[in-house]
Amino acid sequence: MEALNIKFRKRIRHDRLLKACIFLFFDLSLCSPSETQGELPFMTSDVKQVAGKSFDYIVVGGGTAGCPLAATLSEKSSVLLIERGGSPYGNPWVLEKRFYGFSLLQTDEFSSVAQDFTSTDGVRNCRGRVLGGSSAINGGFYSRASEDFIDKAGWDKELVKEAYTWVESKIVSIPELTPWQSVVEFGLLEAGFLPYNGYSLEHIEGTKIGGSIFDVWGVRHTSADLLKAANPGNIVVILNATVKNIILETNGNASRTTVKGIRFIKSDGSTDQTYEAYLNQPKNCSSNGGDVILSAGALGSPQILLLSGIGHRKHIENLNIPHVMNLKGVGKKMKDNPSIAVLVDKNPQNQLPDPPQVSGIAKDFKFIIEGGVIATSFNATRMPIAAKVAFPVSEGELKLNSSDPRQNPSVKFNYLDDEKDLDACAEMIHLLERVVKSRSVAFYLGVKRQNNLMTSTEEQRKFCKENVKTYYHYHGGCTVGSVVDSDYKVYGVEGLRVVDGSTFRESPGTNPMATLMMLGRYQGLKILRERDHISSSFRAQQNP
Repeated sequence: MEALNIKFRKRIRHDRLLKACIFLFFDLSLCSPSETQGELPFMTSDVKQVAGKSFDYIVVGGGTAGCPLAATLSEKSSVLLIERGGSPYGNPWVLEKRFYGFSLLQTDEFSSVAQDFTSTDGVRNCRGRVLGGSSAINGGFYSRASEDFIDKAGWDKELVKEAYTWVESKIVSIPELTPWQSVVEFGLLEAGFLPYNGYSLEHIEGTKIGGSIFDVWGVRHTSADLLKAANPGNIVVILNATVKNIILETNGNASRTTVKGIRFIKSDGSTDQTYEAYLNQPKNCSSNGGDVILSAGALGSPQILLLSGIGHRKHIENLNIPHVMNLKGVGKKMKDNPSIAVLVDKNPQNQLPDPPQVSGIAKDFKFIIEGGVIATSFNATRMPIAAKVAFPVSEGELKLNSSDPRQNPSVKFNYLDDEKDLDACAEMIHLLERVVKSRSVAFYLGVKRQNNLMTSTEEQRKFCKENVKTYYHYHGGCTVGSVVDSDYKVYGVEGLRVVDGSTFRESPGTNPMATLMMLGRYQGLKILRERDHISSSFRAQQNP
């Protein structure tokens, strides 16, 4: 085993030396991606500057997918991007790596950058409420989806690659491992997470160093930074404004439902004081009327559809919301990746938070393990090593609690409800124990290697049930094939799309962030091409 460790250490040193040379010689721009970008577009919290105006596209949610989507659409069309939270800029809890996790410690009902919610399973979770969305509060680990995920989605592989590269050229950096991340790396290798892949953006089995949206100076680059690539003359960003519902128009026999715009409120205002923004109407059949595109996340997008009367009739009418369309898939197929975390330190630490930079991927991508240092208070941290089941079978449902769009909906994920998930979790515990008990972790902590934490499968299953947590990778609620088609258009509603993690049937890659950013760019490019095709077809008909 010692000889194997020496071999790995030599290999890792060689990889890091090569990486450093490449980094310095070829890719110095990765040190500060934002240096090569333009300025941010016009932003305002004054609803009067937007109310009553019309746009080609209205993107609801300035989060991980919404920002690249809006930036891309603005290249050729007018765009309104509406975000319920404020700006991340100037907020050290968002931007500085040394404050990683602080935004989760102090939350409130209407204004904090992270909004707490607890599923009816009893598991605490959170969602981003700030321009940049959850990319402003997460660990910043950047990793692409697997080839299998892209094949299942039916995406154009070349366009996917182009979209990933566009994101990476602007906000992704190569991380320099901290001492603890190096220990986690060696611990994963000792536990058998092979091969060693070094630095890679691909979702591949074994141990790897992923990309990071924290640069070498410890500054976070959220998806909001992608707005610097927008056409500033074509985009308006309104902050601290929460969409109440979508404005829908139905003809007399209710056979056609069309989107006209959105109705919104001030995030800190009264739900009775509403404002409206509209879609530009097509001047002729040569032009596309545009879309309202929901990018409000796995909780926000199904919530807005339900608030707009789109979903299960009985549930909507129980809240005295006028029912428009009986689209039963809204809020269904909600999933979250069951997670188990083990603290390797005996007591709270007094060291800086340390987001994960290394990942172990095993069993045909079924299990993913990472380690970090998380803030438990403003002056104490703990050191967990956590694992997630990548492809849970169990699924749940989202429902409205209130007609107030600022309130969290009710969501149940049914963690480990299916026996297959419970069996998978027990198997994952075995792998997690091997990392936690590794020589590398014991040496770093200055302790003796631990004995078995749990010896039987039944003990492991029981531990899973009692200690299941979230990996913050929840998804579903507006899945492709159930609520939206392959072009992410909502079934039965003209001018309405959903582009975010609510459309996913499984969580992509090690962390969904990279794929959500890619999806925003990818779908933006597809929509623009679709718009150009309609215009070209009309011109061809006019000039045969």
